[in-house]
Amino acid sequence: MELRTAASPRDVKHYTTERLREEFLIEKVFYEDEIKLVYSHIDRIITGSATPVNKELKLEAGSELRAKYFLERREMGVINIGGDGIITVDGSEFIISHKNGMYIGMGKQDITFKAIDPANPPKFYINSAPAHTTYPTVVIKVDGEPEEGVVIVKDSNKVELGTLEDSNHRTICKYILPGQVESCQLVMGMTHLEPGSVWNTMPSHTHDRRMEVYLYFEIPEDAFVMHFMGEPQETRHIIMRNEQAVISPSWSIHSGCGSRNYTFIWGMVGENQDFDDMDPVRNQDLL
Repeated sequence: MELRTAASPRDVKHYTTERLREEFLIEKVFYEDEIKLVYSHIDRIITGSATPVNKELKLEAGSELRAKYFLERREMGVINIGGDGIITVDGSEFIISHKNGMYIGMGKQDITFKAIDPANPPKFYINSAPAHTTYPTVVIKVDGEPEEGVVIVKDSNKVELGTLEDSNHRTICKYILPGQVESCQLVMGMTHLEPGSVWNTMPSHTHDRRMEVYLYFEIPEDAFVMHFMGEPQETRHIIMRNEQAVISPSWSIHSGCGSRNYTFIWGMVGENQDFDDMDPVRNQDLL
C-alpha cells in the first residue's frame, strides 16, 4: 500500500509540475492480477483497485492499517468499469457488472475478487473510508428490478445538468449517499459527459467539510483531461490520461476540461455527506 501525506496550500502553490503529480496524481490505478491501494492522510481515504484476470485476489489489511482485516474499522465502495466480475464477501458471492457497484460495510472480513471471463476481466475501482458503525452491504445497480440485497439507483439520483452551449452537458449518477445507500462518511458516484461537452464541475467549488478523489476514464489514447486544482486564486493543473486518479484536498477546487468528452467516478470522504454542501466559486473570481 502506497502512503501519501497531506499538503498545505501555501506549499502547493510553489510545486513544480513533477512535484504536483507526485503528490496528487495516481498515475496507474489498475494492475493485472493485483490489488493496488493508495492511502492518503487527507481524510484517511484509501483509493485503489482490484483487477483479477487469471486468479482470485484477496483483500488484506496490510501493516499500514494495523488492523486484523481491511474493514475492521473501515467501509468501502466499489464500482466496476471493466467486464463482469464476482466479489465474495464472507462467503457470499455477488456478480458486479459493468458500471454497477457495491457498498461493503464495516466488519466484513473475507473479501475476494475474481473474473468471470479472463478475456474481459473486471476493473474494480475502490474507495474506502474510516467508519464507526456498520451499514448493510448491498449491490448497487444503475438500472434493473429491485431484489433482496440490491439497490437500484433512484431516478432522482440520476441528475442531468449543463448544456451543450456551455460545453458541460452531463449526467450525474449518485451511487452511495444518504437516502439510497447509507454509509458512515463515504459518498460515491459517476458522471458522464455527453459528446461535444468537455467541462465537469463548473462553476467550480470547494467543500471544507470533505475531500474528493476523481478517476477519469473512457478517454482515448490520443486525448486527455486538464484537471484543475488549487486554491481559487492559486489554480494549478494536472494533465490526466485514461484510467488515472487524482486526489483533491478540501481546500482545492476540482474541475476538468477534456480534449473530448469522458466519464469520471467521484468519491468524497469527510464529516458532511450533504451532496450540495459546497462553497461555490464564480468563474470571474478564478485566477
